[in-house]
Amino acid sequence: MTILIVIPVLTLLMFSLGLTLTAADFRIVARRPRAVATGLAGQLLLLPVIALGLGAAFGLDGVFYFGLMLIACSPGGSSSNVFSMLARGDVALSVSLTALSSLLTLVTIPVVMGLAATVIPGVDGREIELPVGRLMVQNLVLTLLPVLAGMFIRWRWEAAALRMARLLGKVSLPLLVLLVVVFYSQNSTVILDNLPRLGLVVAMMVALAMLGAVMLSRASRLDKREQRTLVIELGMQNAAQAIALASSPFVFDNETMAVPAIIYSLMMNVLLIAYVMVVKRRH
Repeated sequence: MTILIVIPVLTLLMFSLGLTLTAADFRIVARRPRAVATGLAGQLLLLPVIALGLGAAFGLDGVFYFGLMLIACSPGGSSSNVFSMLARGDVALSVSLTALSSLLTLVTIPVVMGLAATVIPGVDGREIELPVGRLMVQNLVLTLLPVLAGMFIRWRWEAAALRMARLLGKVSLPLLVLLVVVFYSQNSTVILDNLPRLGLVVAMMVALAMLGAVMLSRASRLDKREQRTLVIELGMQNAAQAIALASSPFVFDNETMAVPAIIYSLMMNVLLIAYVMVVKRRH
């Protein structure tokens, strides 16, 4: 039942993202290459390294380890754009990073997960199969096509696209909450049994990603608005995509692998809401 909810939710989120995008969002690469390169380096390189290190440090079982890596390999979450606005960040940069990471991870997810499969221990002595071809096909269908469809509607019927984007923005979060509730009801025993350790690991991953964003921003001499944007972009990944890849019968067909992403969807919002509150109080 979970997959019957997660696939429509993910498709809807990516379609909603496409409705907000224009060609100008991709031209930011030429105008501000340093900020974009720093953000993408954090998302595509730093996050998988953090997840790999935490999984090894805490001795996670292979299935949970893989689930943690799926989160780290996923693109930025569409809600990061709203959080960037609330934190007085650079919304244009946030939208561009979310769009670019959503496209680039179509290629990087199979590569990074393939490398991870060589070092992550298996389950009951068996290696976890990495169906690269099916993984790429599902990502194309559930990620790229909805984004392109949304962009086409925005290009052809801009006013209608903006109205649709506002409407979908109101229902996407309740749908994600519904997904978490349904998943929890079906996997409550596994989640509760592993919540203390996985909760700590996931919280540390979010916190280290946010700290890494600050360090990368300072090393690249980005301004404060760009730094706040990177903190949110690295701290908020597309949990729905990680859940879809883990639980889809077409890819891993393993709901236990999706447990870290379910816990992450809670932790990232708690920590980033706290961050936004601190920023707003300072300003």
